[in-house]
Amino acid sequence: MPNVLIIDDEREVCTFFLHLLEGKGYCVKLGSNGKDFSAFIQQYSFDLALIDVKLPDTNGLELLKQLKAIQPSCKAIIMTGYSTVKTAVEAIKYGASDYIEKPFDDIDELEKTIEELLDNKLHASQHDMYKLAEALGFVVGMNKEMNDLIKLAYKVAKKNVNVLIEGETGTGKELLARFIHQASMRYDQPFIGINCGALSETLLESELFGHEKGAFTGALKEKKGIFEIANRGTLFLDEIGEASLMTQVKLLRVLETGEYLRVGGETVRRTNARIIAASHVNLSQAVKEKTFREDLLYRLDVVKLTIPPLRERIEDLPVLVEHFLKKLNCALSFSDDAILQMKQYRWPGNVRELFNVVKRAVTLAEGETTIITPDYLPEKIKTETNIPSVPSDETNEKEMNLPSYLTNWTNYILSLWEKNERRLDLPRVFDAVKDLEAQIGRFFVLKALKETLGDKKEAAERLNITVRQLRYLLKEKGTAAKE
Repeated sequence: MPNVLIIDDEREVCTFFLHLLEGKGYCVKLGSNGKDFSAFIQQYSFDLALIDVKLPDTNGLELLKQLKAIQPSCKAIIMTGYSTVKTAVEAIKYGASDYIEKPFDDIDELEKTIEELLDNKLHASQHDMYKLAEALGFVVGMNKEMNDLIKLAYKVAKKNVNVLIEGETGTGKELLARFIHQASMRYDQPFIGINCGALSETLLESELFGHEKGAFTGALKEKKGIFEIANRGTLFLDEIGEASLMTQVKLLRVLETGEYLRVGGETVRRTNARIIAASHVNLSQAVKEKTFREDLLYRLDVVKLTIPPLRERIEDLPVLVEHFLKKLNCALSFSDDAILQMKQYRWPGNVRELFNVVKRAVTLAEGETTIITPDYLPEKIKTETNIPSVPSDETNEKEMNLPSYLTNWTNYILSLWEKNERRLDLPRVFDAVKDLEAQIGRFFVLKALKETLGDKKEAAERLNITVRQLRYLLKEKGTAAKE
């Protein structure tokens, strides 16, 4: 029988959960403050805790931290009002499994959330999450920051809140927006995107809100705006920071009231479109520079997701390359030396630039070779100094020498240390350290597979990792996401 803890200072909420959960056969404990919480978690072991954000003597985040320190396996749901949704999102980062908004409008959805957590269906849900990301071409890889990002995006996707996506150009902001749409309850409604920086102020206003016939020169007939087309769906405002201040004022009105006028129109129209905005510039900084309205940022930034640049998740580069090769329907592969040189590059254009490099290399290499070597890479990526080579899939047993690899790697780092140059590219050293971590993992995986006669499941158990992690360490292929 699952044990459930409810901490809320509203008696009606506690009574509601008591009847709901005891009726399902759960053992329920009720508390109204931090003192009750501390007493309960010291005396009992719980499977699930529902904690209100605002309490008389403390806040839900502090209690969540205590819960995860004392009973880390206990699932947690944070209860919040709309005004504290941002706090609830922070709670997810601290280990909460989900958050629910008061008042509880959808009791069926609430029951489903609780049952899934208590029935340990979280793993199946995460499998669906990775499967959806893969289907959309949003490569998550093994980077912890990217995995935390996708998990948070998946949880907030089902909430009816606006999302702000920040990240450098080429990191995949629109792909993440499409992922959120497809993971939401609006997946069967339109997803409409518009680049706010690609249109003039007049044209952008017409595209957003539509116009009436004769509203301006060239308006030969009435036109629906994307707020109207995306009603009940998702509207993706890319490069929102490029919108003029006048357009920002009109956007603010729609976000506050859900109402708008077509250009040249007099009829007030309503929209229920969910807004996902994206920007490659820091909008908080833009507010300080008076180029972006603070009140609009407040409306957009209910949940902020920041996609890391490729240079900060360089360990995922081989996975991305493999994904792009499949996308190009190409049977070629990149040599280890080519991958290592690519890892040393800074990638200012991020994932988009990587795709262009892969496409260029494939175009040049097709018909000449089956292995893409550094010769097919652009000159800007080629470097004079290379990190020591690592074993490929065809490497024989004698070449799988970890001590030799470590010696070569150490010599490489020492050569950088001993160079008497005025400037040193420190991020290049960091990339080498990341590569060392990945390759050591691969050596241990190869050793474990040899000892288990190729049994991946047993090898993963010996190494205390999942089969999915083993596949990434071994071949760094996109198929690992299916595990």
